[in-house]
Amino acid sequence: MFSSIVAYFESIPPVLAALYATLFTWFLTAFGASFVFFFKNMNRVVLDGMLGFTGGVMIAASYWSLLSPAIDMSTGEGFAKVMPAAVGFIMGAIFLFGLDKALPHLHINFKESEKEGIKTPWQRTTLLVLAITLHNIPEGLAVGVLFGGVAAGIPEASIAGALTLAIGIGIQNFPEGIAVSMPLRRMGMTRTRSFMYGQASALVEPVAGVLGAVAVTFFTPILPYALAFAAGAMIFVVVEEVIPETQRDKNTDIATLGLIAGFVVMMVLDVALG
Repeated sequence: MFSSIVAYFESIPPVLAALYATLFTWFLTAFGASFVFFFKNMNRVVLDGMLGFTGGVMIAASYWSLLSPAIDMSTGEGFAKVMPAAVGFIMGAIFLFGLDKALPHLHINFKESEKEGIKTPWQRTTLLVLAITLHNIPEGLAVGVLFGGVAAGIPEASIAGALTLAIGIGIQNFPEGIAVSMPLRRMGMTRTRSFMYGQASALVEPVAGVLGAVAVTFFTPILPYALAFAAGAMIFVVVEEVIPETQRDKNTDIATLGLIAGFVVMMVLDVALG
């Protein structure tokens, strides 16, 4: 079945393929958010485990799907070969660092007094959604950049690899949707509004995906930098946001095991399918 999907995506323009793939990742976020229609609360142990899983997928994807291909497609030897990946990785982290300081947001398990970014009168619900939106920018960008590499004819970029990354990100988007909608429901928001906010947090992924694909299509030499940029942004999100969110309660072991499971799942997907 996977080979049939790859064949279909090979038959359509890569930018359109990037849009479809990131719409898939958005759909799984919406699917996770839809659980708010059936449950009002999510066990904290389960939530921390799922957030840990999300972090593991993002870490594995950063290396197997982004950094490793970025290094492979760079020319030269020794330091010259690894420098594009190193520069792009640092730039991605700095970019997310800037967004983190500028964009008002509040992490899921944090108190309102711990909100980050510029001061704003925005409600807690908006700040929670913006926190997850920060997670999704580099994820959509990563998928789009890989499809852009296919359009540019880069041998190291393949439809199978881009689809594998989209599948991995989609899998970890499912618990993210739950992680947004459930707290909103607990705060007294209606099920419908909780769902709408939850799915909206991933709408940025198709936008970032298409922009990434178009950018690489027109500026092929930036592909190694762009792949590493997405990796750096994702690692920043994991270390600065995802992991601290899972360590706020007594479920640190569960969260850590969830991270290990997520890493293994993404690694297996990438090696087996990509």
